[in-house]
Amino acid sequence: MSLPPPAPQRSGHEAFDLLATMVALVRPDGVCLFANAAFENVLGLSRRSVLRREWFDWFVESDLLRETVAAVARNEFSTSRLDAQLKRPFSSPGEPLLVHVIVNQLEDSDATLVELIEIEQQTRQDREERARGQVQANKELIRNLAHEIKNPLGGIRGAAQLLQMEVESKALGEYAQVIIHEADRLQALVDRLLAPHRRPHVVGDVNIHEVCERVRSLILAEFPRGLTIERDYDASIPDFRGDREQLIQAVLNIAHNAAQALSERIAAGDARLNLRTRIARQVTLGKRRYRLALELHIEDNGPGIPEAIRDRIFYPLVSGRDGGSGLGLTLAQTFVAQHQGTIDCDSEPGRTLFKITMPLP
Repeated sequence: MSLPPPAPQRSGHEAFDLLATMVALVRPDGVCLFANAAFENVLGLSRRSVLRREWFDWFVESDLLRETVAAVARNEFSTSRLDAQLKRPFSSPGEPLLVHVIVNQLEDSDATLVELIEIEQQTRQDREERARGQVQANKELIRNLAHEIKNPLGGIRGAAQLLQMEVESKALGEYAQVIIHEADRLQALVDRLLAPHRRPHVVGDVNIHEVCERVRSLILAEFPRGLTIERDYDASIPDFRGDREQLIQAVLNIAHNAAQALSERIAAGDARLNLRTRIARQVTLGKRRYRLALELHIEDNGPGIPEAIRDRIFYPLVSGRDGGSGLGLTLAQTFVAQHQGTIDCDSEPGRTLFKITMPLP
């Protein structure tokens, strides 16, 4: 009886295609023996095109990188690190990618193993990690604060009601009514703080454009004149599993804040709010790599977020508007985080952009 042929084995080079970081095998003379799939994706070129050119030509001011690769190949160092700028042929002119380069020796080879890590990606991951920690800290703070407020609040309201029934003076009765009214207002605030943590996560099929259209109709109903809401949708984005009502609330909170910040431009008749959807590829969220992700951009032409609170806008009770509760963005961040997503903000006078990123199936 003949045995079946052995299954083909993957080479060590092919295994590098499974990595999320860019990897290449490079000789000191600039000949690239291998570049992995992540390297192809970043350059937007096929592997054959990448290997056709001298490897150092893909970098801006590559002299230091060339010297480092040669030094590691000569065994002057077992490994070395430096920062460099990687050219991207299909990106905007003059926008190289900043990368951290790690050059390692390979035994019994004149080539070196070079790993490239996007500095922006590393910074973004650190920022996302801080944001996730902040979401958890906010959740604990809100729960504890709400319960500490709620417990004595019922007693205060009950005592004020008894006092109102007992006093004969009209003025004192009005004072008791003020206490009841303020207690009810605080109770409503506590309920809003606790709402996202009480409400169950209802999962179903979600179409992000239905979410955007619902938000658009609600905003235009409140601001019917002077505000134009532009739509730029990628119709190829598939449905995904999520809580539709939570996502509507998250997008609405951001868009509503933007519309309120546009009050002067609405009065002038040139206020603009843009809802834009795109697909992002090979995205890292919460230390996990996703092949596809949804990006929802909410952009306005308002005055921008005050610099004094720009780094704290997702903290609870922080607001840049008089009379604002400071809960809208906190709740939006909570709801998006429950979908394994993130919210980023970039703001300057005349332009504020919120970007929601969530994984797609």
